[in-house]
Amino acid sequence: MKMLKKKFQIYDPKLKEECAVFGISDNSDASTLAALGLHALQHRGQEGCGIVSFDGKKYHSEKRFGLVGDNFSKEKVIKTLPGRFAIGHNRYSTTGGTTLRNIQPFFADTNAGGIGVSHNGNLTNAIKLRTKMVEEGSIFYTTSDTETIVKLIARSKRSKTVDRVIDALFQIQGGYALVVLTQNILIGARDPFGIRPLVIGKLKSSYVLASETCALDIIGAKYIRDVENGEIVCIEDGKLQSIKPFPQKKIRPCVFEYIYFSRPDSILNGKTAYEYRKNFGAELAKEEKIDADLVVPVPDSGNAAALGYAQQKKINFDLGLIRNHYVGRTFIEPSQKIRSLGVKLKLNANHSVIKDKKIILVDDSLVRGTTSSKIVKMLYDAGAKEVHLRIASPEIKFPDFYGVDMPTKKELLAANKSVEEIREIISARSLRFLSIDGLYKAMGFENRNDNYPQLTDHYFTGDYPVKIIDELGEDKVTQLSLLSTGSNN
Repeated sequence: MKMLKKKFQIYDPKLKEECAVFGISDNSDASTLAALGLHALQHRGQEGCGIVSFDGKKYHSEKRFGLVGDNFSKEKVIKTLPGRFAIGHNRYSTTGGTTLRNIQPFFADTNAGGIGVSHNGNLTNAIKLRTKMVEEGSIFYTTSDTETIVKLIARSKRSKTVDRVIDALFQIQGGYALVVLTQNILIGARDPFGIRPLVIGKLKSSYVLASETCALDIIGAKYIRDVENGEIVCIEDGKLQSIKPFPQKKIRPCVFEYIYFSRPDSILNGKTAYEYRKNFGAELAKEEKIDADLVVPVPDSGNAAALGYAQQKKINFDLGLIRNHYVGRTFIEPSQKIRSLGVKLKLNANHSVIKDKKIILVDDSLVRGTTSSKIVKMLYDAGAKEVHLRIASPEIKFPDFYGVDMPTKKELLAANKSVEEIREIISARSLRFLSIDGLYKAMGFENRNDNYPQLTDHYFTGDYPVKIIDELGEDKVTQLSLLSTGSNN
């Protein structure tokens, strides 16, 4: 009898990077360029990927589990996606389950023609909207809140697609960035607070929409600007029209784009994410006095902050932890011994660097603390004399509802323990977080409360910019699940 192969998921306590969207207009290599753009945005989602193209008459759709490079080669798929217009999506699930039905872009035929939608973010009123539509006779085929947006567009009585999109956006709430394809029109939209990112680029005469500028770089497109908060851009016949239908609000982009989510080389508000992260580390160093021999990053997310910390303190920087970049998210038929290796599957101590050293260990954030405690123990086991943990962001005390896969408040260590209690749990010699004022100072703001909070920083402050309509209680949901996940079909 043939044995079934069992899979085991590697536990990763880091915050998960929402999703990625991409769109390109009027280019003979539209699908190929979309695949390249998604490849550059792979860090934002690894569960699934998809592309929808339009060839002037028909729409074509391909969706797959796994990574872009494993699925969208020229030989395998790109030939099946003809046309001069294409949109794409990388998925990390925040609502719904990991099923093929939930992989985007979503496509639907409407009485005004076909429409494809890629969505990054989370709606905070999706359950309410979905319940109402089901009561009125709508049928849903996925467990994703994105389908709610598609249904709202399809139900609109307006004649123009962009007006249908506006109708839908006036009914939804939350953090979102949308890329919509309909015939020869490409539409991009960003929520009124600009919580989720969306940028505009241009490749010769072709306009490009993407979650980050690194997706423009890989295809040789020039960065034009960000889609503004509350703005809708409509690209048709080689021209871009800007529409701003919402009451004006002050922009509040997600602070974790700067801390962790964006690729280090992506540009945010005029600087690379790498620069911001170095500044976080330098500001953290300014907030304390400490005697140590070496600054060690938790790779890769802590690299820039650790370097900024070391340079500010004038302490040696070295790679005391070596990361295995080739560990997948699952193992086949693992033994219990393999399971127990835990963090060693991804990281290993560099003994010759850390032995007999007083070490400052720097990471970008602390969520549950499980990996931090294992890393601290690993460094002590390898001969470190002292390990002082430094976190280049404030304590995470509140969950997210705008597209980040974050634990409930009950699971967030800093929401339930003092800094000293966390230090004891992790077994570090000392522990310090970057202050909220230090975070803003590192980003060039004088004060968090200068006129208005400049960022969506509810993770640290509990200041949610958008009302949580669908909230069911912090102990019941981690994200706004719409239905049971069902089977992986």
